[in-house]
Amino acid sequence: MSVRALPLLVLAFILYNAIVLTMGVDSLHKEIFQLHLLSGGDWIFTWGDFILLVTLILLFIEIVKSTFTTTSTLIDHALSMVVFMAIGAEFLMVPQAASSVFFLIMIASLIDVIGGYTIGIRVARRDLNIGADH
Repeated sequence: MSVRALPLLVLAFILYNAIVLTMGVDSLHKEIFQLHLLSGGDWIFTWGDFILLVTLILLFIEIVKSTFTTTSTLIDHALSMVVFMAIGAEFLMVPQAASSVFFLIMIASLIDVIGGYTIGIRVARRDLNIGADH
Protein backbone atom coordinates (compact mmCIF):
# COMPACT_ATOMS: atom_id res chain seq x y z
CA MET A 1 0.00 0.00 0.00
CA SER A 2 1.30 3.42 -0.98
CA VAL A 3 1.78 6.27 1.50
CA ARG A 4 -0.56 8.33 -0.73
CA ALA A 5 -3.35 5.95 0.25
CA LEU A 6 -3.24 7.07 3.89
CA PRO A 7 -5.78 9.76 4.80
CA LEU A 8 -3.80 12.66 6.24
CA LEU A 9 -6.61 13.86 8.49
CA VAL A 10 -5.74 10.96 10.76
CA LEU A 11 -2.73 13.13 11.72
CA ALA A 12 -5.06 15.89 12.99
CA PHE A 13 -7.00 13.23 14.92
CA ILE A 14 -3.77 11.95 16.49
CA LEU A 15 -2.51 15.50 17.17
CA TYR A 16 -5.71 16.43 19.01
CA ASN A 17 -5.60 13.28 21.13
CA ALA A 18 -1.89 13.72 21.88
CA ILE A 19 -2.34 17.32 23.04
CA VAL A 20 -5.53 16.71 25.02
CA LEU A 21 -4.35 13.48 26.64
CA THR A 22 -0.94 14.87 27.65
CA MET A 23 -1.88 18.45 28.57
CA GLY A 24 -5.63 18.21 29.30
CA VAL A 25 -8.69 19.59 27.52
CA ASP A 26 -8.05 23.05 28.96
CA SER A 27 -4.81 23.15 26.96
CA LEU A 28 -6.85 23.91 23.83
CA HIS A 29 -7.27 27.44 25.18
CA LYS A 30 -3.62 27.85 26.25
CA GLU A 31 -1.70 30.50 24.39
CA ILE A 32 1.14 29.47 22.07
CA PHE A 33 1.99 33.03 21.12
CA GLN A 34 0.50 36.51 20.98
CA LEU A 35 0.97 39.27 18.40
CA HIS A 36 0.24 42.93 18.89
CA LEU A 37 -1.41 44.14 15.67
CA LEU A 38 -1.29 47.56 14.04
CA SER A 39 -4.97 48.00 14.89
CA GLY A 40 -4.02 47.97 18.55
CA GLY A 41 -5.64 44.60 19.14
CA ASP A 42 -3.85 41.50 20.30
CA TRP A 43 -4.11 38.24 18.39
CA ILE A 44 -3.74 35.21 20.61
CA PHE A 45 -2.90 31.88 18.93
CA THR A 46 -3.88 28.85 21.04
CA TRP A 47 -3.28 25.10 20.82
CA GLY A 48 -6.85 24.69 19.53
CA ASP A 49 -6.10 27.21 16.77
CA PHE A 50 -2.93 25.28 15.91
CA ILE A 51 -4.83 22.01 15.60
CA LEU A 52 -7.43 23.65 13.34
CA LEU A 53 -4.70 25.21 11.18
CA VAL A 54 -3.05 21.80 10.73
CA THR A 55 -6.47 20.28 9.97
CA LEU A 56 -7.21 22.84 7.25
CA ILE A 57 -3.80 22.32 5.61
CA LEU A 58 -4.30 18.54 5.68
CA LEU A 59 -7.82 18.90 4.27
CA PHE A 60 -6.45 20.95 1.36
CA ILE A 61 -3.85 18.25 0.62
CA GLU A 62 -6.56 15.57 0.81
CA ILE A 63 -8.75 17.45 -1.69
CA VAL A 64 -5.78 17.77 -4.07
CA LYS A 65 -5.03 14.04 -3.61
CA SER A 66 -8.60 13.18 -4.59
CA THR A 67 -8.05 14.65 -8.07
CA PHE A 68 -5.83 11.70 -9.00
CA THR A 69 -7.34 8.50 -10.36
CA THR A 70 -5.21 5.64 -9.11
CA THR A 71 -5.81 2.51 -7.09
CA SER A 72 -4.31 4.17 -4.02
CA THR A 73 -6.96 6.92 -4.33
CA LEU A 74 -9.73 4.33 -3.94
CA ILE A 75 -8.02 2.95 -0.86
CA ASP A 76 -7.60 6.50 0.47
CA HIS A 77 -11.35 7.16 0.07
CA ALA A 78 -12.21 3.96 1.94
CA LEU A 79 -9.73 4.71 4.73
CA SER A 80 -11.02 8.29 4.95
CA MET A 81 -14.46 6.85 5.71
CA VAL A 82 -12.92 4.67 8.44
CA VAL A 83 -11.16 7.73 9.92
CA PHE A 84 -14.44 9.68 9.85
CA MET A 85 -16.26 6.86 11.64
CA ALA A 86 -13.50 6.64 14.28
CA ILE A 87 -13.63 10.41 14.84
CA GLY A 88 -17.43 10.31 15.06
CA ALA A 89 -17.34 7.45 17.55
CA GLU A 90 -14.80 9.26 19.70
CA PHE A 91 -16.85 12.47 19.55
CA LEU A 92 -19.91 10.62 20.84
CA MET A 93 -18.22 8.43 23.46
CA VAL A 94 -15.11 10.19 24.84
CA PRO A 95 -15.64 13.16 27.18
CA GLN A 96 -12.33 14.79 26.16
CA ALA A 97 -13.57 14.95 22.55
CA ALA A 98 -16.56 17.12 23.48
CA SER A 99 -15.06 20.34 22.14
CA SER A 100 -15.60 22.62 19.18
CA VAL A 101 -12.08 21.90 17.96
CA PHE A 102 -12.78 18.18 17.78
CA PHE A 103 -16.18 18.79 16.20
CA LEU A 104 -14.50 20.84 13.44
CA ILE A 105 -11.95 18.06 12.89
CA MET A 106 -14.91 15.71 12.45
CA ILE A 107 -16.55 18.09 9.95
CA ALA A 108 -13.26 18.39 8.03
CA SER A 109 -13.15 14.60 7.91
CA LEU A 110 -16.74 14.51 6.60
CA ILE A 111 -15.82 17.07 3.91
CA ASP A 112 -12.85 14.87 3.01
CA VAL A 113 -15.09 11.82 2.59
CA ILE A 114 -17.83 13.56 0.59
CA GLY A 115 -15.41 15.74 -1.38
CA GLY A 116 -13.10 12.82 -2.12
CA TYR A 117 -15.86 10.70 -3.61
CA THR A 118 -17.44 13.62 -5.48
CA ILE A 119 -14.18 14.87 -6.96
CA GLY A 120 -13.09 11.32 -7.75
CA ILE A 121 -16.29 10.70 -9.71
CA ARG A 122 -15.94 14.00 -11.59
CA VAL A 123 -12.30 13.32 -12.47
CA ALA A 124 -13.09 9.77 -13.61
CA ARG A 125 -15.93 11.09 -15.76
CA ARG A 126 -13.60 13.66 -17.33
CA ASP A 127 -10.99 10.97 -17.98
CA LEU A 128 -13.63 8.81 -19.68
CA ASN A 129 -14.78 11.74 -21.84
CA ILE A 130 -11.23 12.52 -22.91
CA GLY A 131 -10.64 8.86 -23.79
CA ALA A 132 -13.88 8.73 -25.81
CA ASP A 133 -12.79 11.61 -28.07
CA HIS A 134 -10.01 9.59 -29.65
